[in-house]
Amino acid sequence: MADAHSPLAQFEIKTIAELQPFGIDASFTNASLIMVVVVGLITLFIVAGMNKATIVPGRFQGMVEFFYEFIANLLQENTGPKGKQFFPLVFSLFMFILGCNLIGLFGVFTVTSHIIVTFALALMVITIVTVVGFIRHGGHFLTYFVPQGAPMWLMPLMIPLEVISYLIRPISLSVRLFANMVAGHVMLGVIGTFVVGLGSLFFAFGAIPLAAIPLIFALEVLVALLQAYVFAILTCIYLNDAIHLAH
Repeated sequence: MADAHSPLAQFEIKTIAELQPFGIDASFTNASLIMVVVVGLITLFIVAGMNKATIVPGRFQGMVEFFYEFIANLLQENTGPKGKQFFPLVFSLFMFILGCNLIGLFGVFTVTSHIIVTFALALMVITIVTVVGFIRHGGHFLTYFVPQGAPMWLMPLMIPLEVISYLIRPISLSVRLFANMVAGHVMLGVIGTFVVGLGSLFFAFGAIPLAAIPLIFALEVLVALLQAYVFAILTCIYLNDAIHLAH
């Protein structure tokens, strides 16, 4: 258990309601609560924005339409017309990750700062991509792991490398999101500690790190948006590989 004043204390998972069906720990934790809250807020945001849709969009409607068009264009540019059917998947992933990233900046638990959550999302994406590849192309999808133009004598080396590269995708996808969220929140926590510690010695000392907090917070908002975008665009790229067998 991390010290209450440690920057790592914010990442501690705490049990709210203990549940152990069939001996399996399925307890409702602070991470579970935040995920439910994020899904509820996203649903409320979309429903409020589109409940009374007008030709000239209002504030909420305009924001909802912006995110809708952003993901729709992202899919169109990276997967073509055949990728439209995957819009609910990419849109849901983007909004959920963005919501979890942003809500964590306001002093609550950051779900995406835990590798198990980001890995589960990445593993789901790769599993769906693989299933789509086999459904659309059958056994021919295995040619994805055969480098085009490579000499036959190199195949015993190249094919295992291609398979390993494919299997590493969920790891790289999850670690990128997890690492960025942890680093940013730790930085905010450390600077906040400097503000309190230096300010207790002399007010002017604490004013220097205090002035940096809004800048770092703005940077973290940008990182939260960027990481949700990166996760979404990589999902589109992986889907494109499965749909068009581009490799």
